[in-house]
Amino acid sequence: MKKIFIIAAAIASALLSGCASQPLSTFNAFHPAELNDLVASGQYLQKTDNFFVLNDSSSSMAETYHGAGYPAQPSPTKLSVEKEILSRINLTLPDLKMTSSIRSFGFGPCLDWGFTRLNLAPTPYSKSSFGSGIDTLTCASGGSPMINGIEGTADDLANTTGNVAVLILSDGYGLDANPYAAVQSLKQQYGDRLCVYTVWVGNEKDSQGQIVLNNLSNMGGCGFSTTADRISSSADMAKFVQSVFLKSGTPPVADCSMLDDDADGINNCDDKCPDTLKGAHVNPFGCWIVDIKFDNDKSDIKPYYYTELDNAVSVIKHNPGINIEVQGHTSSTGTAAYNQALSERRALAVKNYLSDKYVHADTALTARGYGLTQPVDTNETEAGRANNRRVELKVFK
Repeated sequence: MKKIFIIAAAIASALLSGCASQPLSTFNAFHPAELNDLVASGQYLQKTDNFFVLNDSSSSMAETYHGAGYPAQPSPTKLSVEKEILSRINLTLPDLKMTSSIRSFGFGPCLDWGFTRLNLAPTPYSKSSFGSGIDTLTCASGGSPMINGIEGTADDLANTTGNVAVLILSDGYGLDANPYAAVQSLKQQYGDRLCVYTVWVGNEKDSQGQIVLNNLSNMGGCGFSTTADRISSSADMAKFVQSVFLKSGTPPVADCSMLDDDADGINNCDDKCPDTLKGAHVNPFGCWIVDIKFDNDKSDIKPYYYTELDNAVSVIKHNPGINIEVQGHTSSTGTAAYNQALSERRALAVKNYLSDKYVHADTALTARGYGLTQPVDTNETEAGRANNRRVELKVFK
């Protein structure tokens, strides 16, 4: 009896000593990707309502981690890398309304002498509360009773509604019992609303454990397995978070009546010339016009309209290197042949005025008449015919 007591005391002492000697590592700064904008725009929608973590805190996780992607001083343990992964998930997660929880498995002082410990009880998710739960993962000790952790997670999920993501972080090494039956039972209990995701945090010697974790995620049916190094970068962590927590959505279609992309005062719904240059005068349809009127069957420009044409010259000067077609248009009054010739004469008159005021090698001006072929308004009313009798300036970049 005395011998048993001495052995037990020695084991307890070793566990306590191991727990106290595990170093804290300082990782290089992690800069998370911004996902809130993707959710706010509707490009992605929330698909996970409950996020439950099962963390391996057994003694093998106190070993130094030899994988890539987590530079730190001193060299991190596998437990430290687990905590860093959870921290990076926390930093990357967009603002979602869900329940979160953290449970660990192992044995000894790091788990209050139990085989599993509820580090963060199911609670509404926030970065601060989840971060506090991560902080309780202080050390690793004991065997690897993952099955106890899975059974504890089943109880934790009792009051959940909606979709559940169970994330298991482990090296999969030296498990005390086969966890497959426990995951199968969990899946049977919660059905299609539960998905299992695993992250292998192990070294080369733990490669068999990676196979175990792959099998566990496959049993879940809708989750997947990955490794610590595959989600170490900011971009890869963002993809991981998107895959676990989000699904593709359809962004809402913007109301064109509330938009004016070229800032010409005409909303996008009514704008038939959506790329008008800044400062150009436009008609009610958003097209750059020189608002001048010609006498009947005339193409000479009255001095009254020089100010309007000079505005067009100013716009051209502020936009060098463009090609402009001066387009003449008419109403449907008269024959097509008559209107074609009239539109050509008027377009040429405007083109000549602009050329005389501003000649630059980078700017090309051409004149073309379109007659009555391109009305922008009805020809059934005088007001509509007046809108159709116009000279437009069309820019070709």
